[in-house]
Amino acid sequence: MTKNAAEFVSPLTFETLCKNKVVSDLFDQNNDSQVAHINLADWTDLAVVVPATADIIGKMANGIADDAVSTSLLATAAPVFVVPAMNEKMLTNPAVKRNLKRLKEDGIEIIEPDYGFLAEGYSGRGRMKEPKEIFAYIDEKCRAEQRIDLSGKKIIVTAGGTVEPIDPVRFLTNRSSGKMGYELAENAAAFGADVTLVHGPVRLADIPGVEMVETVTADEMASEVLKRYEEADVVIMAAAVADYRPEKFYDEKVKKSDGDWNLRLVRNVDILKLLGEKKTKQKLVGFAAETENLLENAQKKLTNKNVDLLVANDVSRKDVGFGSDENEVFLLFRNGAKKKISKTSKEKIAQDVLSELSSL
Repeated sequence: MTKNAAEFVSPLTFETLCKNKVVSDLFDQNNDSQVAHINLADWTDLAVVVPATADIIGKMANGIADDAVSTSLLATAAPVFVVPAMNEKMLTNPAVKRNLKRLKEDGIEIIEPDYGFLAEGYSGRGRMKEPKEIFAYIDEKCRAEQRIDLSGKKIIVTAGGTVEPIDPVRFLTNRSSGKMGYELAENAAAFGADVTLVHGPVRLADIPGVEMVETVTADEMASEVLKRYEEADVVIMAAAVADYRPEKFYDEKVKKSDGDWNLRLVRNVDILKLLGEKKTKQKLVGFAAETENLLENAQKKLTNKNVDLLVANDVSRKDVGFGSDENEVFLLFRNGAKKKISKTSKEKIAQDVLSELSSL
């Protein structure tokens, strides 16, 4: 943060909300390193200047490094995004326009401001883009950098757990949140694919541009996938489909009694195996959630289910997997190759899976 920025929002506020230290002074004696700005510049994968005033824009355009922000930006080799926010008269000043042009020529991305209500009390151009729009813009740019082209591909993704009812009140399900499947669907759509997401009951928002198909039971999910399977190029079975369902559904709530209740279960349809048997031109991706012998069990599933790529993860771990935004997985291929993706975000795992899939 610059010292002027700290007049609007204190560094302590950002430290509290972000759980990270804020650097605002080049000569802060509390910094662990004598060259904190160089450490920051080397550490960062992406730099975003938001909001960017005419002052910081001018410093960047002319190579001025006289505070923690401008010095870190001058030292970094990471991609830089600048989000201008200022009065319309300042924005249209020839000096500011010249500086913005120079930044663009230097390869810096400018996220142009909107027309809207300004701090001065009137409307004009110079209002900062909304945070969601800024994130979406950067996200799209970063995905484009990966050069994963799924244009024209019809992809079916399944996500979440299925629910098998016992009576009007009780049911069998699992701990799947659906986050992995949703990341796969969202990223596949961003890479140009025509995506259908067949999901179980989840607490996640619909994905714009993706056909959303809600199901409850394993039979319903199988039906929705199969009716689209013939035209699909790729099917990614990320859903945690229940292996068993109650043999009988009770129309009325089963009353509690003093005795035990023996609930008989029968096998559900194995959707992944069924797709593997019916496969013609499709590429099929499966998931294996294991608590022991991860690679051994995953390899058996890869072979027995006739899939092209299998994603295996250890669900006994508490720090990743079900309900978490992160995971650690192995990718297993038909040719015997294996690839480990160390603990990272499910978004990054989705992108890696799609990247591998595009080259199969």
